[in-house]
Amino acid sequence: MGGKNPAIVTDKADLSLAVEGIGRSAFGYSGQKCSATSRAIVHKSVVDEFNKRLVAWLRDKKVGDPSKKDTFTGPVINAAAVDKFKKTIETASKDGTVLAGGHVLTSEPHANGHFVEPTVLTHLARNHDLVRKELFLPVLVVIPCAGLVDALEVANSVEYGLTAGIYSEDAEEIQKFFSEIKAGVTYANRKAGATTGALVGRQPFTGWKASGATGKGAGGPYYLLQFLQEQSRTVCK
Repeated sequence: MGGKNPAIVTDKADLSLAVEGIGRSAFGYSGQKCSATSRAIVHKSVVDEFNKRLVAWLRDKKVGDPSKKDTFTGPVINAAAVDKFKKTIETASKDGTVLAGGHVLTSEPHANGHFVEPTVLTHLARNHDLVRKELFLPVLVVIPCAGLVDALEVANSVEYGLTAGIYSEDAEEIQKFFSEIKAGVTYANRKAGATTGALVGRQPFTGWKASGATGKGAGGPYYLLQFLQEQSRTVCK
C-alpha cells in the first residue's frame, strides 16, 4: 500500500488552501504515512507564488518532541531513515534544488532522537527517482505543469496509485480530476490534508496499481467479501 501521492494545484486554486493542505499532508508525521503527499504538481503560472507561500508556511513549524503541544512534526523512525534522508538531500542538491529544509537536526533539543527538517525539492527531472520512488520521509517535490491534462499525466505516471488530491475552484476541473486520476482515495480542496486523513466508516481506503492488490477498499462494501471463499453446491436427486 505504498504511494507517491500527488496533489495537483491548478491556476484556478486557492493558494492559501493548497499550501495548508499540502503542507499538512506532506510533513505531518514526518511524511511517514503511506498516504502522505510527496508530489505537488503546480501550474507554471502560480508555481513561484506557491513555493514562496509554502516556504513561509514552514518557517514557524517546530520539529521536536511529539508529546509537546507546539510541535508540528516529530522524529523519523530510526537511524536508517536519517541516512536515507541524507542521501536524498545529497542527490537533490546535485540534480535539482533544495528549496527549504534539508538538514539533519542534532543539537539540543534534537540531540536524543532522529530529527530532520521538512524539506521541499524543486527543479528535478520528471523521471528522476526522487520524483517517482516512495521515500517515506518529510520530503515534498514540487513539479511545474502546463495545465490539468499535463498534471494528470504526471500524477498517473508512477507505479503507485494510493491517494491523490486537487486544488481548484473550477467544478469542471475537479470532475475531470476524479474521472481520470488513477488512485484509490481522492480529495478536492481539503485543508486538513491534501491526500491524507481518510475517515474510518466514511471513506473506504484502497489503492490502485502497485498500491493495492484488488482495488477494493478497506471499510467499503466489498471488503468483507475479500475474506470469503465461494462454494458452488449442486444436489442431484
